[in-house]
Amino acid sequence: MCSQPFIHEDFLLGTPAARRLYHEFAEPEPIFDYHCHLSPRDIAENRQFDNLSEVWLEGDHYKWRAMRANGVPERFCTGDATPLEKFTAWAATVPYTLRNPLYHWTHLELSRYFGSTELLNAASAARIWEQANEQLARPELSVHGILRKFRVTTLCTTDDPADDLSHHETIAKSNLATRVLPVFRPDAAFLVSEPARFNMWLSRLEQATGSDINSLWSLLDALGKRADFFHERGCRLSDHGLEHCPAEPCTEAEAGAIFAAARGGKAASPVERAKLISFLMFFLGNLYAKRGWTMQLHLGALRNNNTRLFRSLGPDTGFDSIGDFPQAAGLAALLDRLDTENSLPQTILYNLNPADNYVFGTMIGNFQDGSVPGKVQLGAAWWFLDQREAMEWQLNALSNLGLLSRFVGMVTDSRSFMSYPRHEYFRRVLCGVIGREIEAGELPDDDALIGSLVRSISYGNASRSFGSSSSP
Repeated sequence: MCSQPFIHEDFLLGTPAARRLYHEFAEPEPIFDYHCHLSPRDIAENRQFDNLSEVWLEGDHYKWRAMRANGVPERFCTGDATPLEKFTAWAATVPYTLRNPLYHWTHLELSRYFGSTELLNAASAARIWEQANEQLARPELSVHGILRKFRVTTLCTTDDPADDLSHHETIAKSNLATRVLPVFRPDAAFLVSEPARFNMWLSRLEQATGSDINSLWSLLDALGKRADFFHERGCRLSDHGLEHCPAEPCTEAEAGAIFAAARGGKAASPVERAKLISFLMFFLGNLYAKRGWTMQLHLGALRNNNTRLFRSLGPDTGFDSIGDFPQAAGLAALLDRLDTENSLPQTILYNLNPADNYVFGTMIGNFQDGSVPGKVQLGAAWWFLDQREAMEWQLNALSNLGLLSRFVGMVTDSRSFMSYPRHEYFRRVLCGVIGREIEAGELPDDDALIGSLVRSISYGNASRSFGSSSSP
């Protein structure tokens, strides 16, 4: 039997070239995490986690999906089981996740946070629980300690325009070396098909702006004010989660009528909602361009598919999937309209359906204008594609259709402070792909040339694209 631990220094690095590229060029780079869902409150309060279940299983729908598939009752996922019971149920599930990326992530995280080289299973669960909980009590694994440990220079949270950003202000006054910046996520403005939620959000937005929002024009004014507020606090990126970009034409008068109806409690039809999104996305794109922001579009998720469990558990609990929405025409229409008016901001397109990788990969080439390198990006493999095979698909599509060397690299896109090894995982995959091609003679064995590419994708491109412009 091989005595080498499962997670070792050359994990996923199958060639000498891959090992050299990773250890000499990728591994030393810090992390610029420009898209995540980490809690600003946890960062502001420098949260110290009580136990392994709290830091590792809380909110993790990837693990919940696997546990349900393994026949684990819901009380051990999102229910009232104790933290130890939930962790034990997860540990018993782990051996059944072989060939699922969770098996890699689980053991990489145990190794990097707690130094554990044991395989997690029912037999090792109690031992790992005790060892990890002992370490979690130390300052080195508080939230600030984790950010220092993984050398996170900058992280960008995801924030609603109605948020007061008070936690960000607390963080800015602390001695935390990591810059923590907000990202503007105005998706609630699209909730006209759900008037109750839409009007609750508008009430919050009214409180944040100190003004009445009783018309479309007052909504647009409020969004502009909040963008200014976010900008003053370091925000330089926006984000949107859409099934696809609607292409329906919509006049200002039509948009105003749709808003007024929803404000009055009448749900917009699917066509009306699509029209309002088209109108607002054009307005928002202009808003971002004027402020020098980058616009992120996360496209393609089919959410909340299980009605019964959505009603009892709510959103983001593991009942979403890849959608098969038509992407090309609507996306081209939005980008083209903004570009025609010289108002297309820097943009990152995240694709969830691998069948559309080449659609997105060719779309970004339509709107590069020579103003900055990589103005429109094919974003990192996202959500269900955030694993080795689909990372390679994304890297290959971008390489074949654009400039891999200008790619802004990996994001955690996570709510968990245990997710920073995803950057390491991505870098190992990247070096594995390039290393294989060096060994096959398909790329030059030139450390100055290839090493620069690896460093840039790992950190430098993101830092150059977002770093210098992200100071308040």
